[in-house]
Amino acid sequence: MGSGAPPTLLQLAVKSLQMNENVGISAMQQLPKELFPCLFKEVFNSRHTEMPTAMVARWPFACLPVGALMNVPDMAILKAVLNGLDTLLTQQFHLRQSTLRVLDLRNVHNVFWDVWPGVEGLQCLEGSFLPRYAQRQLLMVVTDFDLRLNLDEHQAYLLQWAQQRQSSVRLCCLKMTICGTSLEMIRMVMKTFQPCYLEQLDLSTNWNLITLSRFAPWFGQMRNLRKLHVSHIYMKRNKEDIEQKCVARFISQISKLNCLQNLSMNGVYISSERMKQLFRCLKNPLETLSINLCMLSQADMKHLSQCQWIFQLKNLQLHGVPLFHLSTIHLQFLLEHIADTLEILELEDCTIGDSQISALLPALRKCSKLTRVNLYDNAISNSVMKEFLRGMSNISTLTEEFYPAPLECCDELGHILVEKLAKLCPDLLDILRHKRHPKNVSFGTHICPQCFQRCVYDVKTRLCHCFS
Repeated sequence: MGSGAPPTLLQLAVKSLQMNENVGISAMQQLPKELFPCLFKEVFNSRHTEMPTAMVARWPFACLPVGALMNVPDMAILKAVLNGLDTLLTQQFHLRQSTLRVLDLRNVHNVFWDVWPGVEGLQCLEGSFLPRYAQRQLLMVVTDFDLRLNLDEHQAYLLQWAQQRQSSVRLCCLKMTICGTSLEMIRMVMKTFQPCYLEQLDLSTNWNLITLSRFAPWFGQMRNLRKLHVSHIYMKRNKEDIEQKCVARFISQISKLNCLQNLSMNGVYISSERMKQLFRCLKNPLETLSINLCMLSQADMKHLSQCQWIFQLKNLQLHGVPLFHLSTIHLQFLLEHIADTLEILELEDCTIGDSQISALLPALRKCSKLTRVNLYDNAISNSVMKEFLRGMSNISTLTEEFYPAPLECCDELGHILVEKLAKLCPDLLDILRHKRHPKNVSFGTHICPQCFQRCVYDVKTRLCHCFS
């Protein structure tokens, strides 16, 4: 006999129903609700199709988070689940008598499958949109959508299914990625999803500003958008006047995003005047601002430092934004304003030198809630790095720290001096250890152009592939 505990009555009942699918389906109306989650997981993992269809039609909870079980898209399972909804919709009794209100297709972990299934009122959806927007006469199917050049088989089937049932089913997308997609396809998808439900949008399109302006009207409908990422928007030569008008149209729609909390721009060029308008049009305090691979002027930094809607930032990221030619006074001013809320600061590859980092240190000392700081790929000497670390050593909340290896770790041609790296970095780490117990601290060189890795010191020296 095995030493493990004997199976429970619940487990035995589930096993019996799984082995005799016809009995399970015929007994579905009398099946105790406590058996549904366990049995559904078993038949789902066994790739049954008839039993899941019957169980969806009789699901005794308000939400069925089936996406949490679908690590790999499965067309047969998707059809089985949607067939279950069809059965529910065609049953004789009115839909108001049904318990199931939401089918969640998102592939995210859900606590529903981890707790005792009989708990009443279990909230299985992230966010608070359901109580505000759910209409009692409609079933809601919730999903995320990754929109590429063409629809895949699962996406096409789901859209067609939802379009044919718009009078009784509401298809809701909370998180959408649009990449290399035509406006015609976007128009078709938006008609099915309705932009008002979107909470997160990632636009990585390689569009020009003119195309972006044609997309802009949909922004005005995304009144619950909380996170916006816009990437790789470029200008056409000799069309600056036209494109600045397009930017103005885009910004006018951004002003309607009353719930926006996270804004990320990657490789997006707009003039300083339009940048000023962008930050002035915000209607809600931002928690995250990320600007990558953009040229910011002195005027842009001034507008940033004066925008009251970013004075509660928790996360400020500037990556590949040259600051060497700019005065640090406006960035200092901004850091002082957000010192009470800032938790993450990333100034990676911003051409920061000794004078800039020394000027920023007094403001950074006040950021008492910092948990992560990233200064990789900046040019700071060993002596100034020591001064900087002494100033940062009193911030006990820091759990992740990424600092550039001192300038002295490279020769005049930029070649890494491994012995210098191994000698200087332990002394820098000791400065922090003298005041607190640092958790995750790294000193890294620039990324190697051959193997695309760094040489890093984090208690021990780890070399890139070219040196290993």
